[in-house]
Amino acid sequence: MNNLTTHPEMLNVTKDEDTVTLLLNVTENISYFQGHFPDAPILAGVVQLDWAVNYAREHFVLTSAEVEEVQVLKFQNVIVPNSLITLRLIQKSPTKVVFEYESDKGSHASGRIVFEGA
Repeated sequence: MNNLTTHPEMLNVTKDEDTVTLLLNVTENISYFQGHFPDAPILAGVVQLDWAVNYAREHFVLTSAEVEEVQVLKFQNVIVPNSLITLRLIQKSPTKVVFEYESDKGSHASGRIVFEGA
């Protein structure tokens, strides 16, 4: 595959006071699909968590950018290449962001990221 990337294509972003909703096109050109798994590629949970952390850092004012803990982490449905996924980030406090990945197939993953306090 040529033109590999590490992030999905951002199709839309909506933001209000404490919520950001991202519409992501998770294409087959994402390098994380390589070898995970060759006959039935899926997006690893650690990649989904990394994206949630990075988008939270990008869109919210946080007490610290360093992650202290991840709580109530759940993976329900795998994300496969060429999926349209909604990532919703909700800032609950200056140190806590809840994330949810969803699509027309239902909920894919969710959790709470706790960033270091002041």
